[in-house]
Amino acid sequence: MTDIPQTTPATDSSTRPPRRSLGARLGRGLAVLLVIAAVGLGLYTWAALQYVYSDGKRAGYVQKFSRKGWVCKTWEGELAMVNLPGQPAEIFVFTVRDEAVARRVEAAMGRRMALTYNYHPGIPTSCFGDTNYHIVDVEVVDGP
Repeated sequence: MTDIPQTTPATDSSTRPPRRSLGARLGRGLAVLLVIAAVGLGLYTWAALQYVYSDGKRAGYVQKFSRKGWVCKTWEGELAMVNLPGQPAEIFVFTVRDEAVARRVEAAMGRRMALTYNYHPGIPTSCFGDTNYHIVDVEVVDGP
């Protein structure tokens, strides 16, 4: 019986892929980390806009209503809520993101109205409005 000599595979550097430098590995790791952070921020923003912490109505007179924003245009307004004649009005600042609701607010200006709002705390950017109170419905109120 003849002995077959055992050979080890050649460790020639031409058959091995070249090893990446430390800078290339750090760059790739940083890119992956940035993608994960961007996706996380996007998911957090989506959740903050979908989750309604509270909702309700406020009644009064809209005294200021304007479209604002450099890139993301939203309607921003102030509602003066007067409880008793002679008392100073409490100001409720709000945001309208829906154009149809904004047109209804504009049409009812000068009249007493009830604004239905959703409160979204923790929105990370002002691109979705300057306030966390987003108006979803408008109702003109007759009488006091």
